[in-house]
Amino acid sequence: MSVQTTDRDKAVAAAIREISHIATLPEITLRIIELVEDPDSTANDLHKIIANDPALCSRILKVVNSAFYGLPGQIGSINRAIVLLGLNAVKNIAIAASLAKLFKGGSLTGTFNARDLWDHSIAVATGCKMVAENLKLGLTDEAFLAGLMHDIGIVVEIQYDRQKLIEVLGRCAPDADGNPGADMLTAETEIFAANHQDFGAALCEKWKFPKTFLAVTGNHHNPMDLPAERRTLPCIVYVADRLAGSIEGGFRMDLQSLDMSPEVLDELKLSRDALQNLCDTYPEALESVENVLT
Repeated sequence: MSVQTTDRDKAVAAAIREISHIATLPEITLRIIELVEDPDSTANDLHKIIANDPALCSRILKVVNSAFYGLPGQIGSINRAIVLLGLNAVKNIAIAASLAKLFKGGSLTGTFNARDLWDHSIAVATGCKMVAENLKLGLTDEAFLAGLMHDIGIVVEIQYDRQKLIEVLGRCAPDADGNPGADMLTAETEIFAANHQDFGAALCEKWKFPKTFLAVTGNHHNPMDLPAERRTLPCIVYVADRLAGSIEGGFRMDLQSLDMSPEVLDELKLSRDALQNLCDTYPEALESVENVLT
């Protein structure tokens, strides 16, 4: 094992150990994840857990009845929502409702606010949903959650050492002439000894999330480094990240370029025409999702 790898592993372990009492999902969300991952669980089991949290019930019904799902008529009960959408979709909505609470911390610099990162995560999630729908892979809900979670490693950095993250952001900011700053992953590695992909994957592992989300948080900048069978979701997030970066005012400090890798587009079998159509319809789709999750 190289010295660099050892340093990275130590940095990640220290960060996750330090923030474990801060950056955590609510107990009910962790129970929902555990239940849905159990193949013997039923819709009734999930209903029993969610019914104990009126605020979560309300949030789930708000999402279910939004244009995001486009279901006919109003859904008035969690049971009905579970029947219509399935356990996995309701689990993802519950996680989404919980995640927003972690993206706190106010302004760190004049160009970065933790809330901006949540807005960016919603934007990427929207793009992920659109790409997944276009590809007809049956991964729509999973892709949406992957988009929401992809930059959770930056939340780890906020919680673990704000000063180091401020130093990273300072290096990445454009100069007075508008020239791009340093590459964020490089700056993170120099300052933290690890980058937000490393931290994100470690947090997902601690939360016992499915391995697909470890792949997304840990490789959304370099999805082609993964084995072929684990690339799909990270590739979808890669594309959606660049769609989100094209929105005026959107967070893109970790993207020096919005160019799409032909290799990633080929992996997804996403044509240039389909990509252009996504770009054209993306702003309207984003507006409808922002009305639900912000």
